[in-house]
Amino acid sequence: MKTRDRILECALALFNQEGEPNVSTLEIANELGISPGNLYYHFHGKEPLVLELFERFQAEMAPLLNPPAEAQLEAEDYWLFLNLIVERLALFRFLFQDLSNLAGRLPKLARGIRAWLNTLKRTLASLLASLKAQGLLISDTQALGQLVEQITLTLLFSLDYQRIIGNSGEIRLVVYQVMMLVAPHLTPVPRHTAEQLAQRYLQA
Repeated sequence: MKTRDRILECALALFNQEGEPNVSTLEIANELGISPGNLYYHFHGKEPLVLELFERFQAEMAPLLNPPAEAQLEAEDYWLFLNLIVERLALFRFLFQDLSNLAGRLPKLARGIRAWLNTLKRTLASLLASLKAQGLLISDTQALGQLVEQITLTLLFSLDYQRIIGNSGEIRLVVYQVMMLVAPHLTPVPRHTAEQLAQRYLQA
């Protein structure tokens, strides 16, 4: 593995474990067993490190947030899609552990996060609209708009909330929470199916 990639992987692990503000480039260099000068050759400080990790996050999320327009999704596919999103959020969780502070210090990151959030919400709205078009979802447009906001907040902050209250931050609990947000908006048969599947996630 190239030194640049090793630096990124090490920084990601340390940022996730300790929180980005608590990790210096010196600590990253020490963890890797390289000189600070070697790290500086590849990244002139933490800001370019954080920005490149955000670019990687965006690249991993892009296929999920831009599904082919002709894709035909079964009901279960929506929950698999949700699980994949939460997995990637967990992999780059440092970005959301102290988002307001991080975005306040890095304006370029703040702009990127806002653009990504808009894409996420458009994708969620599109998926809910698809469910409604199939007759599986009954709520009006205003209620679904609020549901998109609730799902977004849960996706971004539930893992960190779990850690704050002493849990390990489990992906399955986030998926369960989102499924239970959506369930009341579904028609009876898909609602029952979603609630049963949500319980299986909770008990996994």
